[in-house]
Amino acid sequence: MAIQCKGMLVVLDITKTNHLHVIKSVAKNAAQTPSQSVYKNVNISSAVKKLTVAVLSLGLLSCIAYPQSGANFMESENTNNSVTEILPNSGKPVVYQVFTRLFGNTNTTNKPWGTLKENGVGKFSDFTPQALQSIKALGTTHIWYTGVPHHALATSYLNIGITDDDPDVIKGRAGSPYAVKDYYNVNPDLADNPANRLQEFEALIQRTHQHDMKVVIDIVPNHVARRYHSFSSRHDNFGANDDTSKTYSRDNNFYYIPNTPFVLPEGVAETVLGCAVTGKDQHHLVDGQFDEFPAKWTGNGSRAPQPDINDWYETVKINYGVKPDGSYDFPKLPEAYRNMPVEEHAAFWANKSLPDSWYKFRDIAIYWLDKGVDGFRFDMAEMVPVEFWSFLNSAIKQRNPEAFLLAEVYQPDKYRDYIQLGKMDYLYDKVGFYDTLKSIVRGEGKVSELVSTRKDVADISSHMLNFLENHDEQRIPSADFAGSAKQGKPALTVSALINTAPFLLYFGQDVGEDGSEDMGFGSPTRTTIFDYAGVPAHQRWMNLGKFDGGQSTAEEISLRRFYENVMQIASNNTAIRGDFVSLHQANLNQAVLEGNSYEELQRARPRAYTEQQFAFIRHAENNAILVIANFSKEATGEFTLTIPSGDMTEINALGRRFNSTKPISVKALLPHDDATMTATDNGLEITISLAGLESKVFDLVPD
Repeated sequence: MAIQCKGMLVVLDITKTNHLHVIKSVAKNAAQTPSQSVYKNVNISSAVKKLTVAVLSLGLLSCIAYPQSGANFMESENTNNSVTEILPNSGKPVVYQVFTRLFGNTNTTNKPWGTLKENGVGKFSDFTPQALQSIKALGTTHIWYTGVPHHALATSYLNIGITDDDPDVIKGRAGSPYAVKDYYNVNPDLADNPANRLQEFEALIQRTHQHDMKVVIDIVPNHVARRYHSFSSRHDNFGANDDTSKTYSRDNNFYYIPNTPFVLPEGVAETVLGCAVTGKDQHHLVDGQFDEFPAKWTGNGSRAPQPDINDWYETVKINYGVKPDGSYDFPKLPEAYRNMPVEEHAAFWANKSLPDSWYKFRDIAIYWLDKGVDGFRFDMAEMVPVEFWSFLNSAIKQRNPEAFLLAEVYQPDKYRDYIQLGKMDYLYDKVGFYDTLKSIVRGEGKVSELVSTRKDVADISSHMLNFLENHDEQRIPSADFAGSAKQGKPALTVSALINTAPFLLYFGQDVGEDGSEDMGFGSPTRTTIFDYAGVPAHQRWMNLGKFDGGQSTAEEISLRRFYENVMQIASNNTAIRGDFVSLHQANLNQAVLEGNSYEELQRARPRAYTEQQFAFIRHAENNAILVIANFSKEATGEFTLTIPSGDMTEINALGRRFNSTKPISVKALLPHDDATMTATDNGLEITISLAGLESKVFDLVPD
């Protein structure tokens, strides 16, 4: 809490209980100087902690209290202004995905195919208190540190006993974070002292927890690096005990092509470390060959000894007891377990004999939980049997019941299997919600399609994580998505506030990073995950570690504030934990309902609610908010939005507050004007107008 005072010293005595912070302001001796300000931790029980903060500002006698950027404060209306409550996250989880290698890099060289020395690299130590507070200001509850497990990379660490990886099977200079070579240690690129890299990551876990956020890392059970070798574990390496004379054996970790050598994909030589650009003298191991005998199946399932250049040739497929003909070499989970708790799942697997790979990945997950990691994002989970997920996730939940489990599944017909049988907490809602929303942002789709798509997953909506960007998708300002960061603003409001499931932000999204850099492997529109790079818009916000936007443009600062405002509603408003009511169909002009085209409607009634606006209510027992977003670049003009009387009866909080025809003011939760709502025979009505691409959120029933 920052306090501006004139002529007095204000001491904030912060008492922290399990779920509530109470700040008590007491005027103290004004003679104390700023250098005597005290940050004092009182050693009492873990449930109650006190922090005393003294702040002095000279001048006339007056005080103004204001929250730091993004902090969640609720000011008391008590006339003495002596108490300010800082509420805990009472809305939905917010996941901030950060590409760890890129986040703190201040180097702006951005040479295509540049080395670590040329282009720089981010470190664990870049996540300073200032950095973590900047992340927290976006409502973040979980940080997904992408690229932490030690993966294959072209930079040499022979000096600390790590064997070099062969660049012929590495994508980019820095390597793919999804070609893991050692699950029991972390990427040495990310450490100030690579020999102490694990300890540096453990310190980052502690710092993250100290800022009231949880730590999520990737586990990639479907595949590992072409040459997996852990230097850090007493566990056997993947493949160490395999019978390589057989294509398949239940306890082999890999699939093999017996008596056949692996051959690099045709055309791959031109992609190795950018040889066509940099020359082959850039690395002593570049020779157009990779020694693997017998050849293994490639990560995406290719069974050819020479995979295609578009295959995941840098990885090998893990064997979970699925035979080459697709049949299973492990017990099938009975359908009755679909709605059973994780304890029953754990009991089911307890005495079963299972493939060796199952146990290896269980041990990996438990290892990281014991290090303090709070959850996992599972890459390409749909390529691994549901039964394995039941086994793994029940083991994880036995160790940490609050573990956060997010999975990448793109087949809607399998969503419920991975949630109910596989015991995933959350899945990406990409194929339905994201793809439909993207088409609306691009002017190619209608909001009604989004409403319909949401109905398809209504029964599992609390498990379907929304996002607008991640490392796999195009940046919003790129031509392949919205073309500008501003164009994506209504999509943020809708996707962040429409359901109870977590929302995911990608680093740099909040300041309009466009992904336009062509850094080597891959192509622009997505920020590189394969090469060493700086991320320009994010670097401007980072401002050499100050994280104050000191180099950002006015447009970037404005966007950042918009993101903070929306994400604070998502993270802290209790209505977000409640139910959803769409107002879309009820407010579409009758002409649309009767089948007339959108263009005809716009010509006839340019100020009506159309397929380019989306209004909905989120409500809990004692709280309700109204959300409306305009996907059009054009202003709507003034129109009347209706909450039908039938919907009012479903929303208890509305019925209690709006029980007469007297107009009632409703407070704006974003930086726009308040509005007035009136009860009529048809329901509730609010007169509203929206600027192009504007979103408005109203607190209909304050909590």
